[in-house]
Amino acid sequence: MDKFIQLVVDGLSTGSVYAALALAIVLVHQATGLINFAQGGLAVLAAYVAWWLTNQGVPLVLAILLSIVFSFALGALVERYLMRRFERGDPDTAVVVTIGLLTLITGVAGWLWTYNNQQFPSLFSLETVSLLGVSVSIRSIGTTLAIVVVMVLLQALFAGTKLGLALRAVAVNPQSAAFSGLPVGRLLMVGWGLAAALGAVAGALVAPQLTLTPGMLDNALVYALAAVILGGLTSPVGVVVAAWIIGVLENLAAVYVGFIGFDLKVAVPFILIFVVLIVRPQGLFGRKVVVRV
Repeated sequence: MDKFIQLVVDGLSTGSVYAALALAIVLVHQATGLINFAQGGLAVLAAYVAWWLTNQGVPLVLAILLSIVFSFALGALVERYLMRRFERGDPDTAVVVTIGLLTLITGVAGWLWTYNNQQFPSLFSLETVSLLGVSVSIRSIGTTLAIVVVMVLLQALFAGTKLGLALRAVAVNPQSAAFSGLPVGRLLMVGWGLAAALGAVAGALVAPQLTLTPGMLDNALVYALAAVILGGLTSPVGVVVAAWIIGVLENLAAVYVGFIGFDLKVAVPFILIFVVLIVRPQGLFGRKVVVRV
């Protein structure tokens, strides 16, 4: 039983890493209607900025705050001068552009700071505590709690604020939103900026656990996309729960399902996606979309 609980706790910690990136993907989709594959690259770039600032003697918390501000500005500029050219065209073209942007950002980060592993300082202590015979690191607890706070704030933003409702209206139908008097261009910039800022938070939480490299979020991005599909593109709570489910199930499958083991545990989220898409295509917590014709 102790081993089982330990696997569950470790899975929740790993799932929190996936959830951090998944929340940023949900935010940019809620604000623009696009799946942003560049989100991982923006998060990595923000983490490098925070790491560079700490090396210049800036306190860690201030460095992270400055990287969040930098990311917000960068996200807004990317929307204004790059993505806006494609947002009103074929959505598939815009998605391909975000993939290209991911490649570009990763290359720039490697060019500026090399591809060597760098140690990113952690906001939380590396000590472990024992609960019910299970060892849990304070860093894992802190990361999970931070993700829960971000999830609640994001849910509140889209469900209970004028800004959130305006962002959703622009994402669903920008033409109607414009006719209603909403500043569509500015709202799209704000949406991309908020998503990039959230990516900066994700990068700061994840980098201490993975070590900082230009490609540190490549694998996590795959799991984050799986969490988004499972949880539903319209539900911040859903993607966090889905990310935790993925983290826990892949840990349990690796140990208790013989033919999967640690080599094939990467297949677990894809099996879950296959099942969920058949049973509930909008995701476990997503809303059905009704189109009137």
